[in-house]
Amino acid sequence: MFLQEIPKDLFPVEINVQLLHTGLMKISDILQKKKLTVSFEIFPPKEDSAFEGVIRCANELSSLTPDFISVTYGAGGGTSSNTVKIVSHLQDSGVTPIAHLTCLSSSRLEVHHIIDELHNKKIVNIMALRGDRPRDPLFIPPGDYRYASDLVTDILSRGDFCVGGACYPEGHPESETPEQDIRSLKAKIDAGASFLTTQMFFDNEIFSQFIDRAHSGGIHVPILAGIMPVTNARQIKRMIELSGACIPAKLQSLIDRFGHDDQEMKKAGIDYAIEQIVDLPSRGTKGIHLYAMNKSDVVGAIVGGLGGIERFTQ
Repeated sequence: MFLQEIPKDLFPVEINVQLLHTGLMKISDILQKKKLTVSFEIFPPKEDSAFEGVIRCANELSSLTPDFISVTYGAGGGTSSNTVKIVSHLQDSGVTPIAHLTCLSSSRLEVHHIIDELHNKKIVNIMALRGDRPRDPLFIPPGDYRYASDLVTDILSRGDFCVGGACYPEGHPESETPEQDIRSLKAKIDAGASFLTTQMFFDNEIFSQFIDRAHSGGIHVPILAGIMPVTNARQIKRMIELSGACIPAKLQSLIDRFGHDDQEMKKAGIDYAIEQIVDLPSRGTKGIHLYAMNKSDVVGAIVGGLGGIERFTQ
């Protein structure tokens, strides 16, 4: 184990803005300048009453001086207004933000409205995602977008943005073959996506194999490794359903041993994430992207276990 306990005082009382990055920086420029980046992902609240709590989490994560923070976008744009508010707050605080944008369940007019709003607020980074298919069998998508590559093209037609895309180390659930998956991914790059972030995975060898397939398929943009700390055994089933990620034997043994004890599982999950992260730079990643799940204490413990972002990325 790396950590005996999670530190109780992880964050400074105030953010030192001078230590943070300029919000106007494109992530593609950051990736070009740095050998390795560390970034976090948070999600906006579904209810406005929870907004201040998410802002507090964003401030705590910002104090750890990540290279950027991404903010997700609710299915069908359900939290889109809060996404824009949070990325604007991050930018005003001096942190480089990236706003997620999904398209499958939205009309072109709705998507253009969000893109233009981000442009007007000088947000220059957008994560272009197709989005999950609606679960409601009666819901019929507008049909303006079929693939994420369509959204990438649309975003770049409306401003000077840096656009990122998503990728699945274990293959997109809807791809019939690994070759088809890489071809679809290459379409995003050809449309103008300048970097990729992986869906969660728990076996670094799977990431290495994916990197090899991507390079063989002509994909040479930076690929950031998405890491999800497993801090609650009950979340595992849902994670697997969403991502299709397999659980390696080592992680399964930790779940079997500590899954009944939330605190011990939390410590074990943090340690497992640290082990993954320490190993990944040698496997071809340009960055570590932590799925924070709005748990700043977990992210703080991981960053502490790495010796701080600045030291880890040197």
